[in-house]
Amino acid sequence: MIRENQKYFNFILIVADSAVIIISLILAWYLRFRTTVFGDVGESGWGFTEYMIPLLVIIPIYLVLYYIFALYRPQRTSTLISEIGDIIKANFTGLIILTALLYLISADDYSRYVLAAFAIFTTMFTVVERMSVRNSLRLIRSKGYNLKHVLVVGADELGHKFGRRIEENQYIGYHIIGFLDDKLEKGYKILNSEVIGKVKDLEHMVLINPLDRVVITLSPQDYNIMEIVDLCEKHGVKAVIIPEFSRYFPARPNIDMLDDIPIIDVRYVPLDNVYKKFLKRIFDCIAATLAIIILSPIIIVTAILIKLSSPGSIIYKQERVGLNRKKFKIYKFRSMRPWDENETSPKWTTKDDPRKTRIGSFIRKTSIDEFPQFFNILKGDMSLIGPRPERPVFVEMFREQIPKYMIKHYVRPGMTGWAQVNGWRGNTSIEKRIEHDIYYVENWTVLLDIKIFFLTFIRGFVNKNAY
Repeated sequence: MIRENQKYFNFILIVADSAVIIISLILAWYLRFRTTVFGDVGESGWGFTEYMIPLLVIIPIYLVLYYIFALYRPQRTSTLISEIGDIIKANFTGLIILTALLYLISADDYSRYVLAAFAIFTTMFTVVERMSVRNSLRLIRSKGYNLKHVLVVGADELGHKFGRRIEENQYIGYHIIGFLDDKLEKGYKILNSEVIGKVKDLEHMVLINPLDRVVITLSPQDYNIMEIVDLCEKHGVKAVIIPEFSRYFPARPNIDMLDDIPIIDVRYVPLDNVYKKFLKRIFDCIAATLAIIILSPIIIVTAILIKLSSPGSIIYKQERVGLNRKKFKIYKFRSMRPWDENETSPKWTTKDDPRKTRIGSFIRKTSIDEFPQFFNILKGDMSLIGPRPERPVFVEMFREQIPKYMIKHYVRPGMTGWAQVNGWRGNTSIEKRIEHDIYYVENWTVLLDIKIFFLTFIRGFVNKNAY
């Protein structure tokens, strides 16, 4: 049996990461100064050697960032998506630091094209490298090597659930040698394992088996959990606890510490993380600015047509509920004739709504009426991607009718979202829309935003349910 040696493995990763950084910078330099990828073949006051000298600083900076972003921790139980997210965050931070250093030393001759290409290459190659490592480890573990041998203490619902997860995710490399339980007979089958004894047999099992982990799923009401942990540590075996109340968690919990008191946030929201929130905000501001510039001819023409087609303002403002239940004014191109909302009961637009103007149906169908919301994004009221915001009166109604409806307000609302690109827009199921919104809130990643962004162009602009 080959046991995992994390220090040796990390050394290999550090060497591989360093090689990726060097190759990425060489390739970026070659594309800029030996090809026409960026236009004409570039010229610089700096030669190849001068461009490579910063590697003496770049490599240590990036390796430290990879360490800070947990890329050298064991990745057995983390997903590929989360690891790719950490790679993107580390490389983005590295690019900012590198750019700042070049600015501070007045290195004006250092090509910005080289920096951009370097950032892309390091991210791409590092992702490929880590995918290769994962696939290699998965192959090794499928052959029975590099396994962690686990004993599960407790074979009730939590023990069964843990066993199923291990069976479903064999790439993790956990092998359950058996279960200890006081309520089931020895030999009772649980998936591909079985009950091999009682809880009192733990010390004997630890002594006769080459264990790496003891997983405790017992109730603290029935057993002294700390005695079990102390027994494991007495013999040098790590013990991990799956708390009994975890079965009630609606999502992945986030655990924080207040001195020595653990505080468990039962609903995991990735965008509670300051760095992730900052990254998304930067993307929003850049995307909204570019969109306003690129779409300015359409915005100007639409404004003129609205003014000529009917009396009233060009921009329609309406109160919506956003992040943390705070109200804000959403901007839209006016697609209806002016009316006093206070004199009529609130209702959604229908297919043949008589309030719509001649141009209103077209701009609603093509989502052009949403373009002013790019200014909402710049103000910070909205994000480019997120759950669509609703009017306060409907929020009050849905919060009573639909369980977990208010979870969507844990993040900034968006112009487009996971529900919209999956067809739940306009006159469709509110329950399905909220289901997709909650999925987005709990599973946000940079890659998910990118996926939604491109799907919007394919599915999101013209919609049969948009009246």
